[in-house]
Amino acid sequence: MTEFSLIHHRPPNPSPAAQSITGGDAAIGCGGHCAAPARRVMLDAMVKRIVDVVAVVAVAAIAITISLWLTPMQTVQAVGQTVRVGAAAPTASWSGPGEVDLFGQKLDTTIDFPGPIRPRFELTDLQLSENLADLVGPGADADARRAAQDEFQDALVDGWRDYLIVQVLIVAAFSLLLIGAVAGWQRRSARASITMVIVGVLVAAAANVGAVVATAVAAAGHLRDITSVEALVGAPSVPMAPPAAAPPTTGSVVVIGDSTAAGIGNPPLPNPSPDDTACERTSGSFAVALGRASDWDVTSVACSSATIRDGLLGEQHRGDRVLPPQLPAALASAPAALVVSVGANDVGWSHLVGLCATLPDCGGNASDAYFHQQLESFTRDYLVLLTRLRSLADPPTVVINTYYDPLPDDASCVRDLGITEEKADILHGWLGEMNTVLAEGAEAASFPVARPSFDGHGLCSPDPFVQPLDGKAPLHPTTAGGLAIALADQKALLDAGVR
Repeated sequence: MTEFSLIHHRPPNPSPAAQSITGGDAAIGCGGHCAAPARRVMLDAMVKRIVDVVAVVAVAAIAITISLWLTPMQTVQAVGQTVRVGAAAPTASWSGPGEVDLFGQKLDTTIDFPGPIRPRFELTDLQLSENLADLVGPGADADARRAAQDEFQDALVDGWRDYLIVQVLIVAAFSLLLIGAVAGWQRRSARASITMVIVGVLVAAAANVGAVVATAVAAAGHLRDITSVEALVGAPSVPMAPPAAAPPTTGSVVVIGDSTAAGIGNPPLPNPSPDDTACERTSGSFAVALGRASDWDVTSVACSSATIRDGLLGEQHRGDRVLPPQLPAALASAPAALVVSVGANDVGWSHLVGLCATLPDCGGNASDAYFHQQLESFTRDYLVLLTRLRSLADPPTVVINTYYDPLPDDASCVRDLGITEEKADILHGWLGEMNTVLAEGAEAASFPVARPSFDGHGLCSPDPFVQPLDGKAPLHPTTAGGLAIALADQKALLDAGVR
């Protein structure tokens, strides 16, 4: 019995103190695995918190990005100009220029703004108003100019502020939706979901204030340095002499512009003046053809090599002669209509054609960068010209000419000269971009556009409207080409009500 009792006797459990000292039979029997479930619970909780933090940060970033994409640009009006105000695409730099969308071109502002979020402006309308005349017109009073500038600055600041308000609301709305979706996907309880949504929205709002609003508000002060759209893009300040105060003369049309308008390379004018000779004006110009095809009294002050700066708005030197600015000279006769043909010399079109003929990589980075640099400069000058025209108290009807394509059909006849079909396509593209600037600028100023077409009569056609490459003025219109341009102008003038 004694032996049996000893074998089957189970000693009482040791005290906690004893287990603490000896490690206890229970701990020894667990083999050290009893703490694993607790560690797993702690690890799962930690992972869940990390996921929550990543989700909240990702939602904030996505909401801010979406808001900058979706927030509509705000429209403001001042001094006869309608401008849309918004934000440019974020950049990695902490300061830099804003963006101006002008006649299809994206230009940098002359002012640097702090932070990665900077203003974006788009000129959509350029209309006549007394304030616009006060701002840029000839003989503008200093006090009136200052008042017009203040009005313009206030409009930009108000538009920027309104944009930020809408952007903040969109961030809040999208962060609410996205965080709510994440909480629902994780199948959280109602209380946990509400907590996560509140935290997510607050984090997104705080990130937006820090990353967007703070830098954007700082930009408002810089907007006070902007006095006009011209100053915003660094367009030149070109004074213009005041035109005659006489009312427009019925049936009179004046042509201003470059060698295309002058008609160079065609037969000379009968009894030309010294200025006619210096500017190479000919009897084959579209101005002469327009006068013959209508009852209008058409005159031309166009000049070969003219640009907006040196020719239309400023003096032009041709040999030993100094030609007065074309626009004031044209307005002095108080014409009923004005036809403008300009742009090719501003972008260096003849030089670009020569580059394409000689360089194997026409359209490469260097030549493309050169063209777009020239096009941006022309866009700024074109804004000045349009603004001067819109600031006139009693302006004539203005028609803007786009340029014909000298190779609209094929380039087979110039392939041996280095202009392949691929290079011709590049030239078509560049010409199209320049014509887009001309047309969109005219639309912003509410000026009709004449679009002459040489389809079927390009350089390589049996009956070309352009002079040959070995002619007096390669790629310029022939007399027949001048007539085609004149007919396009006649239609535009008649459609505009000029009689």
